Amino acid sequence: MLILGGTGEAVALAEALAGRADVTYSLAGRTDAPRLPPGVAVRSGGFGGAAALAGWIEAGRIDAVIDATHPFADIIAGNAEAACRRAGTLRLKLLRPGWEARTGDIWHAAGSVADAARLIPETGGNVFLAVGRQQLAAFAGAAAGSGRQFLIRTVDLLTAAPFAGAVCVTGRGPFSVQEEAALLREHAIGCVVSRNAGGPSSYAKIAAARSLSVPVIMIDRPPPPPGDCAADVEGALDWLRQRLG
Repeated sequence: MLILGGTGEAVALAEALAGRADVTYSLAGRTDAPRLPPGVAVRSGGFGGAAALAGWIEAGRIDAVIDATHPFADIIAGNAEAACRRAGTLRLKLLRPGWEARTGDIWHAAGSVADAARLIPETGGNVFLAVGRQQLAAFAGAAAGSGRQFLIRTVDLLTAAPFAGAVCVTGRGPFSVQEEAALLREHAIGCVVSRNAGGPSSYAKIAAARSLSVPVIMIDRPPPPPGDCAADVEGALDWLRQRLG
């Protein structure tokens, strides 16, 4: 089996399958010290597109591909769907449910990162960008001349601030609601920009924003590729039992 990883669910699934199947756990290689599952083969780096991934699947005689990448990793998700269709290989998308607004939340919906950047001038105070390092450049225009600080937290320290006004810190979650609330207060955050990642591991910042009545610009997920989906690890294991025995 090939697990396209990088999430907590991917690690948990690989751990559940270790010793029961020949598992390769694949990472994009963007984090210096990622969490890795024991007892399985690990590869790092991209495949080079859908056609190259299909060739890798065929050469490795892969019986099933489980795409357990981040809900916003739409490029690899699309490549995995196309590659498995080309190779005639079973594929499952492991996709945790998204967050839903609760009483007390102040959410502004954004259809994309660009939409989120356009909404920032409608809010006040400094901004906490929780969007992933690959999307930071989209906020340079909103930061320019605004007089605001844009707080950016990454697992690995950025070698340079992506734009003027950016304040870069490091940290590896999960964080508690109390820790996230303290961070928002320390940096006088008046707006949180977040992707709707779903799951409990990064939800604390959303709960902290609710507790402090800080508005959140919530970026909608890209649609998943067609095909089978599971909402959690147990659902993925059930799918594997049904398909492979």
